[in-house]
Amino acid sequence: MKAILYIGHGTRSKKGSDEAKRFIERVMARIDINIQEISFLELTEPLIEEGFIRCMEKGATEIIVVPLFLLSAGHIKQDIPQALSVLQNRFPDIVVTVKDPFGIQDKILDAVAELVRYTTGDILSNDRLLIVGRGSSDPSLYTDFELISSGIRERLGIEHVSVSYLAAAEPRFKEGLALITEGATGKIVVVPYLLFQGLLLAEINQEVRKLKAVGYDILHTGPLSSHRVIEDVVIERALGE
Repeated sequence: MKAILYIGHGTRSKKGSDEAKRFIERVMARIDINIQEISFLELTEPLIEEGFIRCMEKGATEIIVVPLFLLSAGHIKQDIPQALSVLQNRFPDIVVTVKDPFGIQDKILDAVAELVRYTTGDILSNDRLLIVGRGSSDPSLYTDFELISSGIRERLGIEHVSVSYLAAAEPRFKEGLALITEGATGKIVVVPYLLFQGLLLAEINQEVRKLKAVGYDILHTGPLSSHRVIEDVVIERALGE
């Protein structure tokens, strides 16, 4: 019997973990497979082992693992495979198929552009955009975000699009924010390239509020999971060959 095991990152933020669980529950409601379980890599329960065992207890003989990660970095290449390897050694009769992270897809970049327009209204040529990634020591991160920034620049028709990171990569968010606000004459739009609420997004909220309080025309789009296309991407990953 087939099962789907969703793996999110996890967060210390209750608001963030509740949002992630609600998102996964919406996805589950759209998939006609009886055994579907939620799990997280760290910080939020249930963890991967518990989710995996719950699938087995419900009769699963095949588990499709769907990582809820935007890009392929350390968690996808190392942490999740290591956790699953331990479980596969313990339960060798279970067939495990791991799906790819979302990657850079046109439909996701289209959704980001829509979120920006929905949040800000008209986009003018002198407006500026700061994309904020989680960050990683994986060198592929920079190539990925160059493709993301160029794709969004093209879709919105503005020149000033830059990238910063919340951890493990440069430039850091506060530095990127300082650079993009210097000499700005239009709106400043911060795009958190994050799926869910959490402590990282709380940091973005705080810095945006500080700048707004001193007169900057600045706002942010919120997490990407607010756009339904992200649900569609997860469903395609879960059901695709």
